[in-house]
Amino acid sequence: MKPNHLLGEKRWRFLERAKTIHVATVNDDGSVYLSPLWYVVLDKVMYMPLDAGARHKQNGTSGRPVYGVVDAGDEYATVHGVRIEGSFESVEDADLISAIEQALLEKYFYGETRHPYATPFNEFGAFAGRGYAKLITTKMIGWDMREMSVPPMPEAGRFPKHVTDRLLPSPSGA
Repeated sequence: MKPNHLLGEKRWRFLERAKTIHVATVNDDGSVYLSPLWYVVLDKVMYMPLDAGARHKQNGTSGRPVYGVVDAGDEYATVHGVRIEGSFESVEDADLISAIEQALLEKYFYGETRHPYATPFNEFGAFAGRGYAKLITTKMIGWDMREMSVPPMPEAGRFPKHVTDRLLPSPSGA
């Protein structure tokens, strides 16, 4: 195992906490449909509400692949994420849909049905005919640069002669 791979339970804890997956699916004409989606993880399975992203459901259940990336970090030493390949399966079980909806409420609206955006989210879902998809994962690759040890290093670059505030002497000794 390489030290900068995001694997096992650590991967699933990251996926549970992260808020957005960037999903790419393939349209009938071969073009790519790409959008960010919300999702929840239940028992190490990812589920997504698909209303505005309903084309993803059509593409992902047609036998064409689904690709996703969940990532975080703002600089080299903090970048981490997971790349996912798979397909979608429609969720039809009422109890599972209820569990997904409860998990969405907890994750994005802090479990508060009176959250200012919970009602508009639910109303839009009803208007758009929201469905839910289960991501059937065939491959996951994770990375975590936070585990890499990046030692501090002195500057090795050459600066113009007028720059004299460097700790290292210039090559000419000036």
